[in-house]
Amino acid sequence: MPENKTPVSRTARTSLTAGNPPVVPAALKKKLSALAAKYETESFTDNDPSRVLRRYTATGDIETASFIGAMLAFGRRDQFLAKTDFILDTSDGYGGPVEWILSKKYSLVFNGKKTCADRKFYRFYSYEDMGKLFRALGKILEKEPTPGEFFKKEFMKMKDNQPQPVPLASVISSAFPDCPIVPQGKNTANKRINMFLRWMVRKNSPVDLGLWDWYDPASLVIPLDTHVLQEAERLGLIPPKSPGTLKTALYLTEVFRQIWPDDPCRGDFALFGLGVDTNPE
Repeated sequence: MPENKTPVSRTARTSLTAGNPPVVPAALKKKLSALAAKYETESFTDNDPSRVLRRYTATGDIETASFIGAMLAFGRRDQFLAKTDFILDTSDGYGGPVEWILSKKYSLVFNGKKTCADRKFYRFYSYEDMGKLFRALGKILEKEPTPGEFFKKEFMKMKDNQPQPVPLASVISSAFPDCPIVPQGKNTANKRINMFLRWMVRKNSPVDLGLWDWYDPASLVIPLDTHVLQEAERLGLIPPKSPGTLKTALYLTEVFRQIWPDDPCRGDFALFGLGVDTNPE
């Protein structure tokens, strides 16, 4: 059996409901660790949504642009990267993302007028849907200089008032209740928000920025997209036909904690690399 198809042990082939992550064999741990090291490099960002991370120098612009880019990161890569570039190029004409949003200049393109509201901007999201996102970001930036400062305060507030740990992804979702493009719901895998969190929280990475030192990288959840789901199932890291839900994302995150206990989201690079190595162009 080829090395990159080494399965987990039979005892690991359990259901997500059982909640017992598989024991990852030593050979597979070594393979995944090597892949993560190989692909977590600066060149990873060349054609990845994470390329937006180093477009700006001011923290507010970095976080705002990154959040916008993350929310658009689904579907065909060339298409959503082009849409992100369009938004940021437009914002740069008005001083960058923060100034563009605070001045409401986004309404010159993304407004609620009838001629614009129903016109699709990207996939099933309209110009008005994007306008709702920018209006919500505007309310955040009116309260705090950066989205991160706002999310930090909201997270700490909920943390102090809740008996159970509050997922940071849920805190972020709750700040955008009327924005269709921001994932909502307690069962969603929250792939795009979790990817944004990976960018903001993971430290000492040539890709991720680690701007938010107030949140523990060990608490991050793997950004579960179709590719990650397929590769994880092929390796037996998750049960066959696992759905793309939060339960699956949490399960896979626990699996990766066997390899990277303090940094489970490093597994995102490993599965990306595995897909590239298995399906070379």
